[in-house]
Amino acid sequence: MPQHKSPRKRMKTDAKRQARNNYVKRTLRSLDKQIRAELPAEEKQALLDKIYSQLDKAAKKGVIHKRTASRRKARVALFFNKDQNKA
Repeated sequence: MPQHKSPRKRMKTDAKRQARNNYVKRTLRSLDKQIRAELPAEEKQALLDKIYSQLDKAAKKGVIHKRTASRRKARVALFFNKDQNKA
């Protein structure tokens, strides 16, 4: 445990940031699983827009890297387009 005040404060802010990052990452994972589930096309389109928005927000906040967000958006779009062509 730190002895000085500044490192104690730093531990508090680190814990808050870690909690926020874990929440955002968990949300992104659950959205990814939802779009891969069997849903009607219009629901998947709405979900795709939501995933794009969440990925952009996560990249903006620094939770994930902007290129990681871009790559994940591309992969979700690829899955979405393949799924649309099957139907």
